[in-house]
Amino acid sequence: MFSFLRNIKEKDPAAQNYLEIILCYPGVHAMFFHRISSFLYSFKIPVLPRFISHFSRVVTGIEIHPGAIIGKNLFIDHGNGIVIGATAIIGDNVTIFQGVTLGGFSKNKVRRHPTIADNVVIGAGAKVLGNIKIGKNAKIGSNALVVKNLAEGEIVVAATADRIKGRDDIEYYI
Repeated sequence: MFSFLRNIKEKDPAAQNYLEIILCYPGVHAMFFHRISSFLYSFKIPVLPRFISHFSRVVTGIEIHPGAIIGKNLFIDHGNGIVIGATAIIGDNVTIFQGVTLGGFSKNKVRRHPTIADNVVIGAGAKVLGNIKIGKNAKIGSNALVVKNLAEGEIVVAATADRIKGRDDIEYYI
């Protein structure tokens, strides 16, 4: 437990002390509820695990399916809008910023969400979709759409915004 808090304090320059992290970080609260819902889900208890994850989403703005497997020291920074799907697997020491989706394509009951290896950083707004693997120490930039495997240490970023000043068909882009 203390390594989890120490990890957040090391990664977040805004963190003043452990009490602040425990009381004021929605990622900490979301992980607390996830550990409980995941434990109950592993025993195939109906409804209650999903209700706990739903309650957690309402309270924290972070949606983590109880079936998701999450390693040690996940750091969720500014967690609002994060979605982690049912068959997602997240390794140790991963950092996820706001608005990230670890989602799937298929509606079939198969592995359909990504596997994230250790020490990965996923930037704000990134979407990692499908049954793909993200290698150790990879970095995914803000708003990137990732639908293919990433190798260990690989860095991917989204396209930058284009200027459209002077365009008559501006409504088309908005």
